[in-house]
Amino acid sequence: MRTRITQDDAEPSPETPQRRNLAARAAHWSAEHKKTAIFGWLAFVVIAFVVGNAVGKNLMQGADLFSGEAGRAERTLYDAGLRPNSEHLLIQSQKLTAKDPEFARTIRDAAVRLSRTEDVRNVVSPLTGDAPVSADGHSALVDFEITGDSLEAAKRLDPSKEAVSAVQDAHPALRVEQFGNVSSNKELNDTFASDLTKAEMLSFPLTLLILVLAFGALVAALVPLLLGITTVIAALGLVALPSQISPIDANLQSVILLIGLAVSVDYSLFYLRREREERAAGRSERSALDIAAATSGRAVLISGLTVIAAMAGMFLAGDKTFISFAQGTILVVAIAIVSSLTVLPAVLAWLGDRVERGRIPFLGRFRRPAGQSRFWSGLVERVVRRPWPAILIAGGALVALSIPAFNMNIAVTTTDDLPQNLPVVKTFDRLREAFPAEAVTVDVVVKADDVRSDALTAAISDLRGRADGSLNVLQGMTVDYSKDGTVALISIPTEGSGNDKQSTAALDEIRDELVPATIGKVDGANVNVSGSAAQSKDFRDLVSERLPLIFGFVFSLAFLLLLFTFRSIVIPIKAILLNLLSVGAAYGVLVLVFQDGHGESVLGFSSNGGVTSWLPLFLFVLLFGLSMDYHVFILSRVRELYGRGMSTEEAVKQGISSTAGTVTSAAVVMVVVFSVFVTLSFLDFKEMGVGLAAAVLIDATIIRGVLLPASMKVLGDWNWYLPRWLEWIPELHEPEPGEPERRAEPAKAPAPSAS
Repeated sequence: MRTRITQDDAEPSPETPQRRNLAARAAHWSAEHKKTAIFGWLAFVVIAFVVGNAVGKNLMQGADLFSGEAGRAERTLYDAGLRPNSEHLLIQSQKLTAKDPEFARTIRDAAVRLSRTEDVRNVVSPLTGDAPVSADGHSALVDFEITGDSLEAAKRLDPSKEAVSAVQDAHPALRVEQFGNVSSNKELNDTFASDLTKAEMLSFPLTLLILVLAFGALVAALVPLLLGITTVIAALGLVALPSQISPIDANLQSVILLIGLAVSVDYSLFYLRREREERAAGRSERSALDIAAATSGRAVLISGLTVIAAMAGMFLAGDKTFISFAQGTILVVAIAIVSSLTVLPAVLAWLGDRVERGRIPFLGRFRRPAGQSRFWSGLVERVVRRPWPAILIAGGALVALSIPAFNMNIAVTTTDDLPQNLPVVKTFDRLREAFPAEAVTVDVVVKADDVRSDALTAAISDLRGRADGSLNVLQGMTVDYSKDGTVALISIPTEGSGNDKQSTAALDEIRDELVPATIGKVDGANVNVSGSAAQSKDFRDLVSERLPLIFGFVFSLAFLLLLFTFRSIVIPIKAILLNLLSVGAAYGVLVLVFQDGHGESVLGFSSNGGVTSWLPLFLFVLLFGLSMDYHVFILSRVRELYGRGMSTEEAVKQGISSTAGTVTSAAVVMVVVFSVFVTLSFLDFKEMGVGLAAAVLIDATIIRGVLLPASMKVLGDWNWYLPRWLEWIPELHEPEPGEPERRAEPAKAPAPSAS
């Protein structure tokens, strides 16, 4: 017979020693040492920020941006000094040609000024035949290099830009523009940063507004936001330490802000709403905090570990961008867990009921005393009353939405997908039109003891002849040798953008036919092929190859965590299936919107016929982790009520009704923040915003509000089924303060019933 707990029974007796879980012990210590916890946290944030800035972030550059065969080729080229920071000065005129005196004076002036410019070397001019002139004579290039590696070169661009500007001012009749890997990457990165800053500046006030609406009080709303901001600051500082071992992506800062703010607000909401609910139920301030720590605090710990497990899957991708994302996201989630379990209880203990200060008129109290949402209570009641129709309708809709995902085409973003109003894009288009051979190349990299040997010289000549006779490549193959004669770079110009069918066809022919038939036959020659098309293809192949491994890893860890948390094999299996359904639906939305182009006019983009290559894997691990947040939080409450003696049906109805409002508030914050990215100008950001917002919205409504209660009603006590051979798994459920300890689940579950 199960014992029901009344409110009076639940209030702990001072004389009764309580057994506390880890989260409850952390909260108890923090509440007892409020000043130490709060000022210790602030000191930690300051120290982390200062140390991070002192150490400096080691950013990815050069060969770090490539994978697979292209990555091996690029590492060979950088080691051999064959990847200098090349820049072009594009000089054009619609009327004049390079033979006209004014055009020639402009070329000469540019060459002289650049030769005298700081951090510029190896200036070559078309007047000496060392740089090209276009076929029509209206365009010419002055080529030069910037000293240092790619990161140093980006900081040394200003002198060359000033020189180019001076040339333009001196010769206004001609167009004078600078373009190259360093200058274009810097301009694009600056534009990325500007876009992301816009998103960040919108995210904070929108998050605060939603939290104010959720709590109805300014102080209660500020607590999660300030905790999230300090968590992000600490993570941005500390991420510099692991970057010394493995370099990080330049965009990791925005990923840390996105994830850090999302999980910090989630965890604070879980904790704070439960503490306020217990106070509304008549408990003392300290008792309410203890119960919130023992229940929501424990859910935060399990949720955070599940998110970390999902993010760890990116380590298996074998790509440095994903590895850096894993470093940053795991770090910020770990810090968010620590802050939620330590400084948050200290702040709540210090504030007490003052957390309700700053009430906003007309909003009313943020929750009713019963702690239940009227809307969600009504919805769950209807779903539980008729679970099978709910499963068929909601599940069928999500399956239908997931079907387009099976036709997903992976695409790597190229210049054609960038905002066409950017100066760097306009310059590149003009350069590509005037000098097709300078735009997209397939780079064959040969490493041998002597790349100038007779055998290799003959093989390279044979390759040139075969390439000149191919319909997939352009004329103008060039060969560069390293100073020590051990590496040769053979650049073969091709049609296309580096990511389209033309570029891929040229790459496949060179890799699979031309190279094996020529250089590949020379003994002792190690050959790898790179270039923009190779970078795109190798990245796609790597992601496709590693996805099953990553899926298996994430599923296995999530299964084990949920198995040990809820002592059930049904709960983790069902959680994985439901999360897969929400991820599949999000993939389907991405395909419909961005691959098929439905919504181009509304969102302001032109479809490139695919989904950006890095997004599916990133979305999977991120969404799986975040959706597990909600799942663990809701099921922890259901399990808690079931452990008190309620039937599974009653525990499901009350547990979901009482937590759905919190989940909704957390989801609305995320959906709004993610939707901000849809307003940005870059296609990748738009895709990320739509994918994340759609998945969180689906997960927090259809999955948690319909499919979860319906499936739990259908399964009944089978939800808690644990085979006898797994009975050794320890009971992690701790009774809340004052609750008698009991084991609620039967040794063997009864047959399921849908009635």
